[in-house]
Parts: sequence; C-alpha cells; structure tokens
Amino acid sequence: MFFKRNGGLLLEQQLSSNKGNVEKIKLFKSKELERSTHNFKINRILGHGGQGTVYKGMLADGRLVAIKKSKIVDEGKLSEFINEVVILSQINHRNVVKILGCCLETEVPLLVYEFIPNGTLAEYIQGKVEEFPLTWAMRLRIATEIAGALSYLHGAASFPIFHRDIKSTNILLDEKYRAKVADFGTSRSVSIDQTHVTTLVNGTFGYLDPEYFHSNRFTDKSDVYSFGVVLVELLTGQKPVCAVTRSEEDEYRSLATHFIISMQEDRLFDYVEARILKEGSKTGIKVFANLAERCLNFNGRNRPNERGHYRVGGHSKVRNNL
Repeated sequence: MFFKRNGGLLLEQQLSSNKGNVEKIKLFKSKELERSTHNFKINRILGHGGQGTVYKGMLADGRLVAIKKSKIVDEGKLSEFINEVVILSQINHRNVVKILGCCLETEVPLLVYEFIPNGTLAEYIQGKVEEFPLTWAMRLRIATEIAGALSYLHGAASFPIFHRDIKSTNILLDEKYRAKVADFGTSRSVSIDQTHVTTLVNGTFGYLDPEYFHSNRFTDKSDVYSFGVVLVELLTGQKPVCAVTRSEEDEYRSLATHFIISMQEDRLFDYVEARILKEGSKTGIKVFANLAERCLNFNGRNRPNERGHYRVGGHSKVRNNL
C-alpha cells in the first residue's frame, strides 16, 4: 500500500523508460534504515530542508549514509521525490552527490545518499565553522569544482539537466573539502535540443535569475546566474541577502545587486572578505570578481558558458566550465 502511495509504480515506469542511462537504484527495506538511524533518533539529524529531514545512518556493511525523510505524504510533492531519484540515477560525477537508493514501503518515502561529512559550503562562508576557515586557494578550487559539475549537468550528462536551485546550502563538502552539488528535487532533464523549460517561478530569493523571474523561462544560464551569487559569497563572506544601512533604517538588498553596484562604483575591495585580501593578489581577486559579474549579467546570453576559459588567482589556470 505504501509502495504504491509513495509513487513506486511511477518510479518503476520512469526508471524503465530511462533503462539505458541509469545506475542501479536499490530499494531499501524500512527495517534496515530504521536500524541504521536508531529509529531516526534526534541526535542523528544532519539538517532540515524544504522537502524533509536528513539523518545520518550506518548500514549493516558499515557504510555511512545520509537518509532524507520526507516531511509528510503530499501527493503534490511525490513527483519531486520521484524526479530526484530519476535525475540522480542518470548522473555519475565526482562533484555531484551520489544516490544509493530509496525506500517506499514506509508511511513517508525515504532517499538514501552517500554520506558527505563536512556540512554545507554556506556554513564555512558564513564563519560558522571557526576551527576550519576556507583559504583563498580552497575557495578557488571549490568554485572550479562547482563549475565542472554544472558543465557536466548542462552538456555532458545523458540528457542536459537544469539544477534549478544552485546555492551555497546545496553545496556539500566531503572529507577532503571537495564540493558536491546536492538537492535535485526541482531539477529538470531536457532533450538535447531543448533550450529552456517554462515553469512557475521557483527558487530561493537572492539566487533567482531575474530573467527567469520575468519570463518564466528557465535555461542553463539561470543556473549560471545562481553560480555567480555563490562566487560572490565566496569572495565577500556575506549572505545572499544582506542589510544595507541607509540613514536610520536597514534596507535589505540581494548580495548580487550590492556586488554589481560596488563593481560599477569601483569599490570592490571595500566588500571583499579581509582574509581574501591578505591571501590573494588584487589582480586575481579582480579576475574572479569579473567572472562573477559576467555570471550575474541581467541578459542570460551574455553570461559565460562551458566554452569559456579564465585565469583565476593570477597564476592558476582554471577552466571555468560555465
């Protein structure tokens, strides 16, 4: 009963129609996942997301996993759940979180992923992990890894995939602090010749492509815009929505808007994080900032794509795969 209600038949249909392009998805037993999390104890919670709660678990073979437990049984959200399973089953990239399987025989569906131990990129950017600050060199590498993952999704996967929710809280860091793009619940796979999807506007304020907001047309360049916001976060250490003090009141403005104005007014170095100013060269920081500015161009056509090559840091060659 639960298997059918949780979209098991839809999942089987989707996976069979993509048979040649998918990795083997394991259907876990509920008892196995309950044992792995000690019946989903509070102390096993890794975090909360829009779709549910993520728990840390250990399988019988000793593997650590992350288990996403949906909040409620919502018929409208089942398609997002099934979509994430199907999308991730088509992806094989070292900078994209790997799905191991799912469980549909419980009251709410469960997704099982590889365990990524070091939290989200946002936690490090915002200084919540004080014992391990991100160096400028690490930020450059992480930016390159995210770009590589997006290039793969847009141009090298079996079918192009638009992520549709790129943000620093959806970038996880593994044991070597390598980036892993996560959360594909709202992602879309498209045909090779398809340039956009038309949808109701969906996304996170501060990362939302203004062109998509006005047209309802989401393209690969919409992901590039969101990536540009992450670049600015890495550069400034600020949140995607920031407070700007004017007179006696605080005005809330997107970090992207604030950054573009600072570039236009030639005040970039007033907003770059102090650590970055110490560790990076002004030339390298400027090149990085120029790339971020291009990603944030209001006109999607003028944003960089996978054919772009850039020098970052003044000495390190980085192929920005966007």
